[in-house]
Amino acid sequence: MKTIASILVSAGTLLFISCGGKNQQQAAAPQAPSLQVTTLKKQDISIYNSYSTNIEGVQNVEVWPKVSGFVQKIYVEEGQQVKKGQQLFKLETQTLSQDAEAAKAAVNVAQVEVNKLAPLVEKNIVSEVQLETAKAQLEQAKSNYSSIAANIGYSNITSPVNGYIGAIPYKVGALVSSTMAQPLTVVSDISGIRAYFSMTEKELLEMKSGMIDNGSMATAENTPEVELVMINGETFPEKGKIAMVNNIINPTTGSVTLRADFDNPKMLLSSGSTGTIKIPSTFKDTFVIPQFATIDRQGTKMVYVLNQDNTVVSVPLKIVAQTDKEFIVDEGLEEGSTIVTEGVSKLKDGQAINPVKK
Repeated sequence: MKTIASILVSAGTLLFISCGGKNQQQAAAPQAPSLQVTTLKKQDISIYNSYSTNIEGVQNVEVWPKVSGFVQKIYVEEGQQVKKGQQLFKLETQTLSQDAEAAKAAVNVAQVEVNKLAPLVEKNIVSEVQLETAKAQLEQAKSNYSSIAANIGYSNITSPVNGYIGAIPYKVGALVSSTMAQPLTVVSDISGIRAYFSMTEKELLEMKSGMIDNGSMATAENTPEVELVMINGETFPEKGKIAMVNNIINPTTGSVTLRADFDNPKMLLSSGSTGTIKIPSTFKDTFVIPQFATIDRQGTKMVYVLNQDNTVVSVPLKIVAQTDKEFIVDEGLEEGSTIVTEGVSKLKDGQAINPVKK
């Protein structure tokens, strides 16, 4: 009886252990993780390359005196808007006025001499040579007077263009001349602005290549519209156009200078401002992959593509550009493929997942 009982207990124990082992094995078997996936579709996308820029008005014209003299009057204030031809300064002309009176008197004397000799020549009392000499002296006196009168006119200094007055370093009473260190002022025309910036030789080549791919010639006239981000971080409301590309590469820096022109109807920007130029690059029929959906394997970016049996396989990408959060890919994937966009850092080739479509 004890023997039969011992056998039954042992058999029960083995059965319990066997069932428990199976349950433990079943519990230890890993389940396929539920991960988000997305189906790829080609699209067009534009990205922007940014370049620091210095801004100037359409014209920044320095105002210099043509004659020497003391500043007698200043008719404008710094920062004031002025029109072309508007008087800005007046120089003291007392000495010039005295010279002009003397020159005018010399003209009168010469004219009297000509008038006196003319009838004498007709009567053959004096020679024709004397009259011609008197006439030459008269013309010289007139020329001298005209020169002095012009200099008096130069003492009234007017604005050469429409614009805004800059700093006025010389005040009333200051002696000024064309050889002084600074101009009387600078008149800045900011009805339009010019934004100067630089890019590398490689960036210029890529921009030109993109223009050619779009069927355009690689000239400034065919460049895309550009944007200007102002110093406060806001985008300037007017679009600009690249108006100049210096195609001579600077051998020292390896860069080229470009200029973009913008209308400035509300006079929002001023000469001397700074900002950032944004130039768009458009990619057509391409894939846009979130950066977080990729892994880096020995310097190559890869994604996991979902197979029909819900296993995954890693595929290398050819990235042609990128944004802050995305990669732009033109090779390595097919339209309609499904990629994993979650938990990719823990996946392995051949691993099964439970796909959850976004």
